[in-house]
Amino acid sequence: MSINIRIIEPSEILCILPFIQKLGHYSIEETVLRERLLEMAQQNYECLGVYDSDKLIGTCGLWFQTRHYAGRSLEIDHVIIDENYRNQGLGKKLMDFVYDYARNKKCNWIELNTYVHNFLSHKFYYNQGFVAKGYHFIKELN
Repeated sequence: MSINIRIIEPSEILCILPFIQKLGHYSIEETVLRERLLEMAQQNYECLGVYDSDKLIGTCGLWFQTRHYAGRSLEIDHVIIDENYRNQGLGKKLMDFVYDYARNKKCNWIELNTYVHNFLSHKFYYNQGFVAKGYHFIKELN
Protein backbone atom coordinates (compact mmCIF):
# COMPACT_ATOMS: atom_id res chain seq x y z
CA MET A 1 0.00 0.00 0.00
CA SER A 2 1.46 3.35 -1.11
CA ILE A 3 -0.77 5.96 0.58
CA ASN A 4 -0.51 9.64 -0.20
CA ILE A 5 -2.77 12.57 0.54
CA ARG A 6 -2.97 15.65 -1.65
CA ILE A 7 -5.24 18.48 -2.69
CA ILE A 8 -7.44 17.65 -5.68
CA GLU A 9 -7.22 20.24 -8.42
CA PRO A 10 -10.53 22.09 -8.98
CA SER A 11 -10.60 20.82 -12.57
CA GLU A 12 -10.58 17.24 -11.19
CA ILE A 13 -13.23 17.78 -8.50
CA LEU A 14 -15.74 15.40 -10.10
CA CYS A 15 -13.51 12.44 -9.20
CA ILE A 16 -15.06 12.57 -5.71
CA LEU A 17 -18.59 12.12 -7.06
CA PRO A 18 -18.86 8.37 -6.28
CA PHE A 19 -17.84 9.03 -2.66
CA ILE A 20 -20.34 11.87 -2.28
CA GLN A 21 -23.11 9.73 -3.76
CA LYS A 22 -22.35 6.88 -1.37
CA LEU A 23 -22.11 9.19 1.63
CA GLY A 24 -25.50 10.66 0.74
CA HIS A 25 -27.06 7.23 0.16
CA TYR A 26 -27.63 8.16 -3.50
CA SER A 27 -30.45 10.50 -2.43
CA ILE A 28 -29.48 13.36 -4.77
CA GLU A 29 -29.45 13.01 -8.54
CA GLU A 30 -25.99 12.72 -10.06
CA THR A 31 -26.54 15.71 -12.37
CA VAL A 32 -27.42 17.90 -9.38
CA LEU A 33 -24.35 16.74 -7.47
CA ARG A 34 -22.16 17.45 -10.49
CA GLU A 35 -23.49 21.02 -10.76
CA ARG A 36 -23.03 21.61 -7.05
CA LEU A 37 -19.48 20.26 -6.96
CA LEU A 38 -18.47 22.42 -9.92
CA GLU A 39 -19.97 25.48 -8.22
CA MET A 40 -18.26 24.64 -4.92
CA ALA A 41 -14.91 24.42 -6.70
CA GLN A 42 -15.35 28.11 -7.63
CA GLN A 43 -15.89 29.16 -4.00
CA ASN A 44 -13.67 29.02 -0.88
CA TYR A 45 -13.69 25.24 -1.14
CA GLU A 46 -10.90 22.77 -1.59
CA CYS A 47 -10.95 19.02 -1.52
CA LEU A 48 -8.27 16.56 -0.60
CA GLY A 49 -7.91 13.02 -1.80
CA VAL A 50 -6.46 9.98 -0.11
CA TYR A 51 -4.79 7.76 -2.71
CA ASP A 52 -3.41 4.24 -2.77
CA SER A 53 -0.88 4.79 -5.55
CA ASP A 54 -3.14 6.52 -8.13
CA LYS A 55 -6.44 5.08 -6.88
CA LEU A 56 -8.68 7.53 -4.98
CA ILE A 57 -9.73 5.77 -1.75
CA GLY A 58 -10.97 8.67 0.35
CA THR A 59 -11.86 12.32 0.37
CA CYS A 60 -12.42 15.30 2.64
CA GLY A 61 -13.87 18.70 1.78
CA LEU A 62 -12.28 21.89 3.12
CA TRP A 63 -14.19 25.17 3.47
CA PHE A 64 -12.13 28.22 4.43
CA GLN A 65 -13.73 31.27 6.04
CA THR A 66 -13.30 33.88 8.73
CA ARG A 67 -15.62 33.59 11.71
CA HIS A 68 -16.23 36.38 14.21
CA TYR A 69 -15.83 33.89 17.08
CA ALA A 70 -12.80 32.01 15.76
CA GLY A 71 -10.95 34.09 13.19
CA ARG A 72 -9.68 32.23 10.15
CA SER A 73 -11.14 28.76 10.25
CA LEU A 74 -11.52 25.57 8.30
CA GLU A 75 -14.71 23.55 8.18
CA ILE A 76 -14.27 19.99 7.01
CA ASP A 77 -17.06 18.00 5.39
CA HIS A 78 -17.84 14.74 3.59
CA VAL A 79 -14.97 12.81 5.14
CA ILE A 80 -15.07 9.28 3.78
CA ILE A 81 -12.63 6.40 3.35
CA ASP A 82 -13.41 3.40 1.14
CA GLU A 83 -14.69 0.49 3.26
CA ASN A 84 -11.81 -1.74 2.11
CA TYR A 85 -9.29 0.67 3.63
CA ARG A 86 -10.94 1.45 6.95
CA ASN A 87 -9.48 0.55 10.35
CA GLN A 88 -5.93 0.91 9.05
CA GLY A 89 -5.13 4.32 10.54
CA LEU A 90 -5.92 6.28 7.37
CA GLY A 91 -8.47 8.51 9.11
CA LYS A 92 -5.80 9.66 11.55
CA LYS A 93 -3.34 10.25 8.69
CA LEU A 94 -5.99 12.24 6.83
CA MET A 95 -6.74 14.37 9.90
CA ASP A 96 -3.03 14.97 10.58
CA PHE A 97 -2.75 16.23 6.99
CA VAL A 98 -5.78 18.50 7.55
CA TYR A 99 -4.31 19.92 10.78
CA ASP A 100 -0.98 20.74 9.13
CA TYR A 101 -2.70 22.18 6.05
CA ALA A 102 -4.95 24.38 8.20
CA ARG A 103 -1.98 25.63 10.21
CA ASN A 104 -0.15 26.49 6.97
CA LYS A 105 -3.24 28.45 5.88
CA LYS A 106 -3.10 30.36 9.21
CA CYS A 107 -6.33 28.86 10.54
CA ASN A 108 -7.09 29.11 14.27
CA TRP A 109 -9.91 26.60 14.34
CA ILE A 110 -11.28 23.51 12.65
CA GLU A 111 -14.94 22.64 12.82
CA LEU A 112 -17.21 20.05 11.33
CA ASN A 113 -20.73 18.69 11.28
CA THR A 114 -21.60 15.04 11.48
CA TYR A 115 -24.96 13.34 11.25
CA VAL A 116 -26.66 12.61 14.56
CA HIS A 117 -26.94 8.89 13.77
CA ASN A 118 -23.29 8.47 12.68
CA PHE A 119 -21.98 7.22 16.02
CA LEU A 120 -18.73 5.82 14.59
CA SER A 121 -17.78 9.28 13.34
CA HIS A 122 -18.60 10.81 16.72
CA LYS A 123 -16.21 8.40 18.42
CA PHE A 124 -13.52 9.09 15.83
CA TYR A 125 -13.78 12.88 16.17
CA TYR A 126 -13.83 12.74 19.98
CA ASN A 127 -10.66 10.63 19.80
CA GLN A 128 -9.16 13.31 17.55
CA GLY A 129 -9.77 15.93 20.25
CA PHE A 130 -12.91 17.56 18.83
CA VAL A 131 -15.60 18.65 21.28
CA ALA A 132 -19.32 19.15 20.66
CA LYS A 133 -20.07 22.86 20.98
CA GLY A 134 -23.63 23.07 19.70
CA TYR A 135 -26.27 21.76 17.37
CA HIS A 136 -26.49 22.20 13.63
CA PHE A 137 -30.06 23.13 12.69
CA ILE A 138 -31.42 23.19 9.17
CA LYS A 139 -34.63 24.35 7.56
CA GLU A 140 -35.44 23.52 3.99
CA LEU A 141 -36.86 26.45 2.04
CA ASN A 142 -39.54 25.55 -0.46
